[in-house]
Amino acid sequence: MVFCEASIQYADYRENSGCHGGGMGIGRASALRLARDGAHVAVIDRDADAIVEVVDAIGAAGGHAFAAIADLLDTKAITDVFARIEADLGPVDVLVNNVGQSARERAKPFWEGDPEIWDFTLGISLRSTMVCTRQVINGMRERRLGRIINMSSESAFYGHELTIDYSAAKAGVLGFTRALAGALAPCQITVNAICPGLVRTRVMDQLPADHIQNMAAAIPMGYIGEPDDIAAAVSFFASEGSRFITGQSLLVNGGKWMI
Repeated sequence: MVFCEASIQYADYRENSGCHGGGMGIGRASALRLARDGAHVAVIDRDADAIVEVVDAIGAAGGHAFAAIADLLDTKAITDVFARIEADLGPVDVLVNNVGQSARERAKPFWEGDPEIWDFTLGISLRSTMVCTRQVINGMRERRLGRIINMSSESAFYGHELTIDYSAAKAGVLGFTRALAGALAPCQITVNAICPGLVRTRVMDQLPADHIQNMAAAIPMGYIGEPDDIAAAVSFFASEGSRFITGQSLLVNGGKWMI
């Protein structure tokens, strides 16, 4: 079975965004977990150093991984990289769309927002998920086999005045997930979304300690999640144990927001 982790490390927003892809954070943890589960993993990322580190770690543990560097805002780059993945590993059975970013330090109230930044946020958080999925969907339909796992956010369920574009994009991921799940269910292909809450990544390391403590105190379970917590959900949705679950949105957030 071949797993493909489609993700991106963005070094800009284009500059100093700190967004994590397959080489870091949730993407890295998911790639390592799927490799431990026995998958052959392709990791797509924009950061060459990070992606090589992940692939080397998988190889050192006895797994098989393929590194692919691509900008997932570039449709042709996506098409080309998936062609290389299938040539190296074979058909993609599981796609993890771990892509997304808010405007971060450029965030403003919607009424002051820059449409160019909206385009970036929607492009990297929603359109890239759709384009990556388009690369694998026909093969999955032909084989009547596949798992598509989209990374949304708890922000899709509630909003903040500075992240309206991000909330809209991640809510769009949920709409895409549900509509596609219905269309693909007759082909025995599942499509589900994971909605992380606060997760300890590199971006969080830049925050003051007291701010992190305050964020943790607002979570009913009393602590911030780790990338491995999200990777466990990815592993479940990629497994045979989730074969009768499709079109669902799983919040992994310590109980901060519930549906």
